[in-house]
Amino acid sequence: MGDNYPIVKVAAVQSAPVFLNREATTEKACSLIREAGENGARVIAFPESYIPAHPIWFHFHPGTDSIATKLSVELFKNSVEIPGPEVEALGAAAREANAYVIMGICEKIPNTFGTMFNTQIFIGPDGTLLGKHQKIMPTVGERLVHKGGYGDTFMTFNTEFGPISGLVCGENTNPLAIFALTAEGTRIHIMGWPNHFPKISRPMRERVETTSKTFAEMTKAFVISSCAIVDEDIIKILKVNPEQEEFLRNPLNSGGSSIVSPDTKVLAGPMGNEEGIIYADIDLEVGVKMKIRHDFAGHYNRPDIFHLTINRSVPTLYSESGSSEINFSEITETLEIK
Repeated sequence: MGDNYPIVKVAAVQSAPVFLNREATTEKACSLIREAGENGARVIAFPESYIPAHPIWFHFHPGTDSIATKLSVELFKNSVEIPGPEVEALGAAAREANAYVIMGICEKIPNTFGTMFNTQIFIGPDGTLLGKHQKIMPTVGERLVHKGGYGDTFMTFNTEFGPISGLVCGENTNPLAIFALTAEGTRIHIMGWPNHFPKISRPMRERVETTSKTFAEMTKAFVISSCAIVDEDIIKILKVNPEQEEFLRNPLNSGGSSIVSPDTKVLAGPMGNEEGIIYADIDLEVGVKMKIRHDFAGHYNRPDIFHLTINRSVPTLYSESGSSEINFSEITETLEIK
């Protein structure tokens, strides 16, 4: 009889955030989680930096002009702390949906000013936070507001379906990152994508499809790609010129969420530029079939030739030496004797 590998219903959410509004976007996300859960999804993926927004204004405004500066300040003010009320609300929705939720957020560290991370958080069906992944290298304009994460958040997360993983946008094409997750045995991988790519790039939908199929082929994992879209409120807030507005309204430049099998078959999507949730029933046994042929974490690799090391440590900005303890009572007694 042997082992049984389940069929799992998964979902990719394609949605525009309530731009730069942390509380409203969290409420919208929780509603979408509950909807996907009611439809039977056990794994639910969300776009890059969905709460509260991705800093797409750097495609249209110089980093130091008044519009970009104002929006960047709003991004920090609305970024998410871990732990915090937004994470608690998402956990409650995941518990209600009985699903694993992978949410893209802009993260800030409690009691700090200015520094943010492009983060995916992983929440279990019991509502607990399994962990987070901070994008290791911000891309183009993101570097003006995001700091790169370290190896301490680069890993897979154990679930009842096996290891799951996530990467954010461009790092889904990082060969070493892909191999690291392959070596950890990822079975379901979540790709978080923004609202659109810059004008000089190929349309996001094309890039997402290519990257999703390539990742699936290399890792033999199922790939859930979740993309954001552009809505009217975002266009107003960005204050773009007519040419830029035409680009944002082009349906080819937004969306493209999909679900891809380890054999590179597209199981759902790609979506257009509309809001919605796509679903697929994924048969984990397909991963076994593909790894019998090519298992880059096992029989189809040569660790005596190739070896990758991941540094899990986090560097610190400063260190201390000596003692900073001062006994003020002894000082007072000495002064009184004199």
